[in-house]
Amino acid sequence: MSEHPALPVRTKGVRGEGVLSVVEGRVVPPDIMKVHEYQAKELLSKFGVPLPAGRVAFTVDEAKNIGGEIGFPVVVKAQIHAGGRGKGGGIKVAKNAGELEDAAGKILGMTLVTHQTGPEGRLVKKILVEKASEVVKEFYLGVVLDRSKSRWVLMASPEGGVEIEEVAARSPEKIFKTWIDPVTGLQSYQTRWLGFQLGLNAEQLKKWNRLVTGLYRFYTATDASLAEINPVVLTKAGDVLALDAKINFDDNALFRHPDLEKLLDPDEEDPSELEAKEHNLNYISLDGNIGCLVNGAGLAMATMDIIKLSGGAPCNFLDVGGSATQETVTEAFKIILRNSKVKAIFVNIFGGILKCDLLAAGIVAAAKELGVKVPLVVRLLGTNVEKGKEVLKKSGLNIISEDDFAAAAKKAVEAAQERLSS
Repeated sequence: MSEHPALPVRTKGVRGEGVLSVVEGRVVPPDIMKVHEYQAKELLSKFGVPLPAGRVAFTVDEAKNIGGEIGFPVVVKAQIHAGGRGKGGGIKVAKNAGELEDAAGKILGMTLVTHQTGPEGRLVKKILVEKASEVVKEFYLGVVLDRSKSRWVLMASPEGGVEIEEVAARSPEKIFKTWIDPVTGLQSYQTRWLGFQLGLNAEQLKKWNRLVTGLYRFYTATDASLAEINPVVLTKAGDVLALDAKINFDDNALFRHPDLEKLLDPDEEDPSELEAKEHNLNYISLDGNIGCLVNGAGLAMATMDIIKLSGGAPCNFLDVGGSATQETVTEAFKIILRNSKVKAIFVNIFGGILKCDLLAAGIVAAAKELGVKVPLVVRLLGTNVEKGKEVLKKSGLNIISEDDFAAAAKKAVEAAQERLSS
């Protein structure tokens, strides 16, 4: 079992800090919904996963009440959709009521900056207060889909409390994996085998098996795309607990889980991505300065690649889809133009179901409504392409038209660079 599965790679993605599956060197962006640690733990508890006692608090008084109920010492954790909270000052231990009041007061309302939030950070509006554990040892445990094998893979490591990607790069032999047959499901020998690799004794194995089985049942029952407990801890009392939890759900399966969909925290989402979702657009904010409006996920990925090859950087991933209407295209264009980082826009459309003249009408409508002040590079091919070009020509807008893919990308990069230097 030495072969490595497709490991999750953290990056700024669909929902802020997202997960991309790396398969045979290719990056595949999934649609995911993230939840807070306290929400993940509430869900895991329903499947028998053992956890420290604790609850979420929105005020200092609520935190003090929770501390009084569960007893000290407690750990106070900022609840944002990002890792590295401890290094940023978002996790504190409180040994008594006074320390709890002080810790909660400092964390609530702070702008927490970590390596995953970016320099702008995230405003902390809620905290998790839970009983502190006397930790003897930490482990990593996670379940994810291995696309190369079309099976779920259960991963464990004796190096818990650190990013699994770091362990994979530094000590890959310390990641133990077992693949789960979708027909038979998780077998008890697989959980025991992982426990043996971690050095657990017979009594500890019983508690480990309960935790692993609960995590697997949760993962399969909720259509999760990632279920990660880091760390799983062995306590001084001999308990095996899930001390932290990171859960992502597959957006495409949320219609089966309306209760999970309600867990979405709008405060943690990119407003543009939420707006795009309302209009059935596939949109991801990125850090470049060239806005992209494309139909088809494959063409959108290729468009971003060719912009990078031409020396530029895309500002977004945006797939308007093959069945987009003029109104949808107009909304997509509005979302791109609202981003102050955009210095040029590259429209790359292969008209099939989405006809070029409808797209052109949407571009013109949005551009005139919002007042476009950045260069537009448009590449139209396919159904009604001549009609589409005629619509753009008569619009009076300053549009750079180009049929060649590479040439169009180069012109978009040059236009953005000129805008930056002006």
